[in-house]
Amino acid sequence: MSNQWRRVAAALANPDARRVYAELVAAETAAPSVAKRDRAIRTLATAGLIEPDASGTPRTNPTVFADLLAEAAQPRKAGVDRFVVDGRIAQYPARPTERLEVLRWAVGTAVAPDEVLTESEVNERLAELTDDFATLRRYLVDARLLERTPSGTSYARTATTDHA
Repeated sequence: MSNQWRRVAAALANPDARRVYAELVAAETAAPSVAKRDRAIRTLATAGLIEPDASGTPRTNPTVFADLLAEAAQPRKAGVDRFVVDGRIAQYPARPTERLEVLRWAVGTAVAPDEVLTESEVNERLAELTDDFATLRRYLVDARLLERTPSGTSYARTATTDHA
């Protein structure tokens, strides 16, 4: 979806730009009939663009565009949420500390403490977090968050993971 509406709202939030735009619109159009003017006032009031003053006379709402922009502002994501979308890893961070944070989240999500899983069980659980579960498994082992048991047939979280 285009963000053009943000540029329009930001321009109209500026009183000088709004006045110039209003002058240009007024110069290009003929005055509406009384009935059309009244209907337009109701439409503008419903949209929050105008509001009545103390005497009931319609006046522009000077904050409507700034309010619209503030309402639509998305909160900035922090931590793991920057890299995880809908419970799945969208991308791996470039910074080692952030990558480790995502890997800690992944192993904590997929493997319970003291749980021992076969490779296929680990793959199945990691596949819920990413399409490339083999790479994630390798990252977890390389980060010493997941280890192969001495028999080499299964995996478990490391003591480092359990205390992190």
